[in-house]
Amino acid sequence: MDLLKNLFKGDKVIWIVFLCLCLISIIEVFSASSTLSYKTGDYWHPITMHTILLLIGTFVVLIIHNIPCKWFKTFIVLLPISWILLFLVIILGALTNGAKRWIDLGFIQFQPSELAKMATVISVAFVLSKFQEEEGTNKRAFKIILGITAGTCLLIVTENLSTAVLLACSVFMMMFVGRVPYKQLGKLMFAGIAFVASFFIIIQTVPETAWDNIGLHRMTTWKNRFNDHFNPGEIPAAKFDIDNDAQVAHANIAIATSNIIGKGPGNSIQRDFLSQAFSDFIYAIIIEELGLVGGAGVAILYIILLMRIGKIARNCDKSYYAFLVMGFGILLVTQAMFNMLVAVGIMPVTGQPLPLISKGGTSTLVNCAYIGMILSASQHVNKLKAEKKAEEDEALRHQEEIQSAATELPQNTNQNLQEQESSLS
Repeated sequence: MDLLKNLFKGDKVIWIVFLCLCLISIIEVFSASSTLSYKTGDYWHPITMHTILLLIGTFVVLIIHNIPCKWFKTFIVLLPISWILLFLVIILGALTNGAKRWIDLGFIQFQPSELAKMATVISVAFVLSKFQEEEGTNKRAFKIILGITAGTCLLIVTENLSTAVLLACSVFMMMFVGRVPYKQLGKLMFAGIAFVASFFIIIQTVPETAWDNIGLHRMTTWKNRFNDHFNPGEIPAAKFDIDNDAQVAHANIAIATSNIIGKGPGNSIQRDFLSQAFSDFIYAIIIEELGLVGGAGVAILYIILLMRIGKIARNCDKSYYAFLVMGFGILLVTQAMFNMLVAVGIMPVTGQPLPLISKGGTSTLVNCAYIGMILSASQHVNKLKAEKKAEEDEALRHQEEIQSAATELPQNTNQNLQEQESSLS
C-alpha cells in the first residue's frame, strides 16, 4: 500500500480518470483495429503496440509528476525547437492520409505539431504570469502571446487546420482565465471571426487547380468538407453515395444502430468500414459498443478531469502554475470536445484524436506529459496544504500551552500562599 502511495502521488481523482481513459483506450482500440489487423495479418499486433505505448506513457507520467513545477519554465526552449521541426515538416514531411504532418525517422513517425502545442501553452502561461497585475495583463503581454500563437498556428495551418484552430481557441480561453481585458479579447474575437469569414470566402472562390499548382492541396479538402457538412439540402437515401463520404456515413450508422447500453465491447460492425475507427472516429465506436451510457461516461470523465484541474489551479500559490495546468486542461478537454462533435456529426471532419483514448504515438505521449505536469502541480498544492496544516497545528499547540500556563499560574500562586500561611502559623 505504501509503495502504491509513493508511486502514484498527486491528485488521486486525476490518477483514476487517467487510468480509466487508458483502460477504455485498450478495450476500444483493440475492438476498432480490425482494419489494421487485416492489413498486418497479425490480430494482436495493433493492440500490443498500443498497450506498450500506453505503458510508456504511464512511465512518462510517473517521471514528470516527480519533477518540481518550477522546472517546467525551462520547457519554453521547446518552442523554437518545435518551430524548426514544423518548418522541416513543410519541406521534408512524410505524406500520410493526404497531409504532411509527420517527420519519418525510419523506425518511427514523429508529429511536431503536438510538441508545438505543448510548447505554446507553456510559453503563454509563462507570459501571462510574468505580466500579471491587479488590473489585468498589460498590452505587451497580449502582443507577445499573439506573436507566439500566430507563429505556431501559421506553421501548422497549411497541413493541419483543425490543430491550429484548436490551439488558437485554447490560448484564447487561457487569456480569458488570465484576466486579459475584455476590450482586447473582444477585438481579438472580432478579428478572428473576420479571418475565418475571409478564409471561407477564399477557399470557395479560388479554383481547385490554383491551390494544387501552389502546393496547397489541403484547401480543396477543406472546401469539400465544409460543403458536405453545411449543405442544406437533404439527400434521398436512394441517391446517397456512401463511398464518397464513408467516414461520416459509417460513424452516423454506428451511432444510429446503438442503444442505451450498446452492442457490447468487441461487437461493433462499423469498425470494419471506418478507415480511422481507432483514431478520429473512435467515439462513434464507443457509442456503438457501450451505448449512450458509455458515450456519456467518457464525456463525464473529461468533465471531471477539467473540474479537478480547476480546483488545483485555484489552490496554486503562483499564477504560473495555475495558468499552466489550466492551459493543459483546456487543451485536452477542447480537443476531446472537437473529436466528439465530429463523431456525432455536429462539426465537419477535423482529424483530431480523442485524447488518451485514440490510437496514436506522439499524441498519446504528449498527452501523458500534460497529465504528469498537472499531477506535479497537484503535489505542490498538497505540499502547501500540509505546510499550512502543520503551521495551524503548531499555532494551536502553542495557544494551548499558553492557556495551560495561564491556568496553572493562579493555581501555583494560591498553593504558594497557602504554604506560606501554614509556615507562619
